[in-house]
Amino acid sequence: MTSSNQPLPHETSSQLIDLNAPEWYLNRELTWLEFNKRVLWEAEDPRTPLLERVKFIAIVSSNLDEFFMKRIGGLKQQVGAGISELSVDGRSPQQQISECYAFVRELESKKESLLIRILDLLTKQGIRILPFLALSKDQQHLMREHYIQNIFPLVTPQAIDPAHPFPFISNLSLNLLTGVCDAETDDVTLVRIKVPVSSSVPRFIQVGTEQLYVALGDLIANNLDLLFPGMKIAFCELFRVTRNAITEKDEEQADDLLQMIESELRERKFAPVIRLEVAATMGKLQSGMLAAELGLNEEQDVFVVDKRMAMNDLFQIANIARPDLLDPPHHPYDHPKLAGVPNIFHAIREQGSILLQHPYESFVNTVERFVKEASRDPHVQAIKMTLYRTSAGSKIVQYLIDAALNGKQVAVVVELKARFDESANIKWAQHMEKSGIHVTYGVVGLKTHSKVIYVVRQDYNGLRRYAHIGTGNYHAGTARLYTDLGILTCDKKIGEELTELFNYLTTGLVPKRNYKDLLIAPNKLKSKLLEKIEREVSKHSASFPGLIQFKMNALEDVDITAALYRAAQAGVKIELIIRDTCRLRPGIAGLSENIRVICIIGRFLEHSRIYYFQNGGEEEYFIGSADCMQRNLESRVEVVTPVQKPELQAQLRQILSLQLSNQRSAWEMQSNGQYRQLQPKDKQSGIQELLITLANERFDEAHISNTPKKAIKRF
Repeated sequence: MTSSNQPLPHETSSQLIDLNAPEWYLNRELTWLEFNKRVLWEAEDPRTPLLERVKFIAIVSSNLDEFFMKRIGGLKQQVGAGISELSVDGRSPQQQISECYAFVRELESKKESLLIRILDLLTKQGIRILPFLALSKDQQHLMREHYIQNIFPLVTPQAIDPAHPFPFISNLSLNLLTGVCDAETDDVTLVRIKVPVSSSVPRFIQVGTEQLYVALGDLIANNLDLLFPGMKIAFCELFRVTRNAITEKDEEQADDLLQMIESELRERKFAPVIRLEVAATMGKLQSGMLAAELGLNEEQDVFVVDKRMAMNDLFQIANIARPDLLDPPHHPYDHPKLAGVPNIFHAIREQGSILLQHPYESFVNTVERFVKEASRDPHVQAIKMTLYRTSAGSKIVQYLIDAALNGKQVAVVVELKARFDESANIKWAQHMEKSGIHVTYGVVGLKTHSKVIYVVRQDYNGLRRYAHIGTGNYHAGTARLYTDLGILTCDKKIGEELTELFNYLTTGLVPKRNYKDLLIAPNKLKSKLLEKIEREVSKHSASFPGLIQFKMNALEDVDITAALYRAAQAGVKIELIIRDTCRLRPGIAGLSENIRVICIIGRFLEHSRIYYFQNGGEEEYFIGSADCMQRNLESRVEVVTPVQKPELQAQLRQILSLQLSNQRSAWEMQSNGQYRQLQPKDKQSGIQELLITLANERFDEAHISNTPKKAIKRF
């Protein structure tokens, strides 16, 4: 499967190239699916520990669920609205759906065959998932008793007949479609049974004390006599539905944004079904009936699953405590600039800006500590913060509440429209409001995606502004799994501009904002990036070639892509480290032979954003929350900050150089949009393992307060 639009033209001299032509732009959806193919390779790669391979299968499965809910759901809405406008890569909405479906079916087939091989390998390690009927009689009896005592009361059969209309099927739930026969008449009644997977009822039920598991749906299906005593079972098959998650309303018309989001969440629960997954053993009559009842096209929207449905539940298996089958445990280290320092504000003031690298350095002992000390420091007057996503495991919200109770002014901009976190963010917002925190919901029409904490402190020489600006969310869970960057600073100019930013976020008013150092979207970020790309062209020469290096999650914006093409045509060298979606095609003569695109895949999800411009020797580095996507640049409030301290620039240079040179973790894009995995000539470590080692070495070299070197406990 290829992400390309069509074969490359034979003649591609720069004079003949039309940068508006669709063949130069890859499709957003297909390039994102290509990314998942690379993630799935981690499950295929024998160098990956066995349970980590299971984890990557679960990750791809979860990603595909979200892809259908968000991307396919949006495309189906376009088709339903009669939109025929072509994307920049020349595809109609229906064409994109068809090509995505073909790609997904190929990916799912590969995932199923891979799972069979991995389950065989797990069996050799004493970890088994067996069919109920493959258990011994004693084990079957044990599991039946467990089912009766712990699960059976939760199971509710729902008949489907003239007296019982087709039931509501909740999003991503596992269900059994059962044919129940009257023993005398042989009349078949259809019954839907929801498999009650939850936080208290796992998908895979452990059999005794061994690492032996039976799937919950299989357990229910083989004990149906408890639900239907004296009845015959004609068939019993699994199915699952996916619903559209795109239910956004026009907030311009909303009197109460909070009520509008709550209404959206209620509507999402009942949103149209966009995908039906059925077991391969289900009859055509039954699958056709389900498709008709759910309003789906049986030929297009029904996906047949041969082996294991809802593979995202395999996270449970991946988390089995078998250290010999997992990556070596990673414990983030204290930041060498902050370890042993009693006051974080004194450390920032005396040492200057501090760069944070997560998860290599502790999130708890840097970012959470920053908010914790601000909440308790008697000299802190105010705390302001943007909150896009957080977690129950993060203590930041509690520290903000403590600050308010301690008499400090606390203002939090909560993004209610953070996809799939809306409900949690509503609860956080209400909880904070009840504690006296000033909660606002950002600017009408824009998502607040920036990651900023702003603290005003009465220092010995007057008010001073301290800040954290990051590339990732204030979420303790993802801080262990995502690679992100942050900066702690008390830079005067940045502090002044953050004052402007929060005045904008809490009022929505747009007087002239004097952003000079910070690159703020939607105000200046896109225009500044385009300006800096063009400046690189103007400063490029044979004796001093231009250089642009970007690291981000996605390159989707057409204007930025075209600008990079123009810069490459002028001779500027461009190196891009892009995790998933990338519209740009590298390596095309006369267009992009000066551009290289790589993707890093590893045990952590690459999430940091770095923008580098050589600028004729006056180098510029930036980090921030924004990818080069149209939505980030034009429809979100984003903050990208310059990193000007030479010591911190050197750290960013090290990250970029290591990632661009590493052969163990990298995939390189070809001109047709497909990727080639790079192969190290020796036993080179992956880039993330190298960065773990470097964080350890930084801590070692610091020798702060003669504290013995030790990794902090997992947080």
